Amino acid sequence: MKRIKYILGLFFLIAFTILGCKKQEDLGEDPYGAGKEQLGITISQTAPPTPAEGIVGTTVTIKATGLVPYKDQLTFMFNGEKAQVLSVTASEITVKVPDAGSTGITSIAIGDQLILGPAFTVTGLIKNDITWKATAGANGFVSQFYEMNDGRALVIGSFSNYDNKGLVTPINRIARTSLDGDYDRTFRTGRGANGSLSRVIEVGGRFVIAGGFSGYNQRTENISNITTLFNNGAIDTVKIQTARKPTITDTVTQKWFPKFNGGTNGFIDKIYPHQGKILATGDFRYYVKRTYTKANYDFTRDTVILDSTEIRQILRFNLDGSLDKTYRFNTATNKGNTSANGPVRTYMHTDAANLEKLMVFGNFSTFDDQPAVRILRLAANGTVDPSFNPGTGADNYIGSLTYSTITRKYLITGAFTKYNGKPANGIALINEDGSLDESFSARTLEGGYPDFARQLSNGLVVVSGYFRKYNNVTRNGFMVLTPAGLLAPGYNATGPFSGGLSDIIETKSADGKKALLLIGGFSRFDNQPFYNIMRVTIE
Repeated sequence: MKRIKYILGLFFLIAFTILGCKKQEDLGEDPYGAGKEQLGITISQTAPPTPAEGIVGTTVTIKATGLVPYKDQLTFMFNGEKAQVLSVTASEITVKVPDAGSTGITSIAIGDQLILGPAFTVTGLIKNDITWKATAGANGFVSQFYEMNDGRALVIGSFSNYDNKGLVTPINRIARTSLDGDYDRTFRTGRGANGSLSRVIEVGGRFVIAGGFSGYNQRTENISNITTLFNNGAIDTVKIQTARKPTITDTVTQKWFPKFNGGTNGFIDKIYPHQGKILATGDFRYYVKRTYTKANYDFTRDTVILDSTEIRQILRFNLDGSLDKTYRFNTATNKGNTSANGPVRTYMHTDAANLEKLMVFGNFSTFDDQPAVRILRLAANGTVDPSFNPGTGADNYIGSLTYSTITRKYLITGAFTKYNGKPANGIALINEDGSLDESFSARTLEGGYPDFARQLSNGLVVVSGYFRKYNNVTRNGFMVLTPAGLLAPGYNATGPFSGGLSDIIETKSADGKKALLLIGGFSRFDNQPFYNIMRVTIE
């Protein structure tokens, strides 16, 4: 019996061996065998290029070995853009910075193989402003840099540290600075806001702050995304007698509450001074206010009753926080107008007659129960302005809109490819009447969409986003275009930009040069680490 088992075992072993060999023959060569043959090329990562930086057209020499056999096949690139090769020797390669070259990694392509070289800085008209004081930036998103009449500014956003001045005591979402970024410790915000801030304005002798927060400093509750501050940064409060749980005799207690008694049930994206009141827009559905002097139903704690009124996306507050029912409100139904059927953002400006205009844009197909095309304008009274006619509008989401008081045109960015049926590749310039300005023509974008753009006073257009190329030229997330939509010569040498911008502010450096203040949510500019706020010069 043992002999039979042994013979059977040997039989199965031979069978499996033959089967394994057959499978190997069927599969052919091992697909994970030897890789591509090594080219034997080495580019020095320790020896910097000679020179280490230069303008377009500069002759650059880089230490490298093993290139001679491939000198007629190789392509040399500056940050992805092909350069002219001047010479190749056994120890180095000499090339010329191309017209489209920008700061970044150099590389050599031979066939489908890529060999990375050292970084090279292409210098252009845009440079880091060395007079900007807040070199460490902020550790979170910066939504606004608000310049005050006294020569200082308020910086707000989602940060808890500004220029590394909040390492011991956090600087929560609001800081006062000089116009050159110096942190002002005399601004008494205490623990600041317990959520993100999106906007600050001055109305009625107070700062009004808005965003997504429920408490500020010692007032840890009873705020619904908007409140008012004194000029020194302290919250504006009022002492109120509140009803408490009854025993044999009802008792009252005195308590401090935010003086601005009003808010919303969702995030407030923008606020504007508007006819002596406060216009708010955002992602909300209800206006809310609190009743402090009446007892709660179950008398379980110091009472705060929250009342709500339906009004979507756009509303106007009186200065005390009460709802202004004269603006976009139906008193018969006690509800606000229906607004848009999708996400909206807004931008307010004044026209040539100094009338306030509110641009509404986003991703919606109806507004106040009427057809809409992702963009419209409201007149000062809150009704749709018929003098703005976008035709069929944008064929996809509009993410940002800005307005130039010099050119009197709107600039929009987003995921659209057409505007009123005409080509518009993610960037479009719009006339005040809503028509497309066809003198500006955006070229093809690769790798993503632009998320913000602003037209400068000289007509140039600055754009940020998540794209990699524009018009087949490497532009990693930041570019400057001519009024016609072409890459502006001399302005596009900056290297990779990582993140997005919330605003671009024309200003001056401390030594009087033209400058741009960049704010938003970013971690890299010109291939160097910068965090959420910085200033660049235009030389």
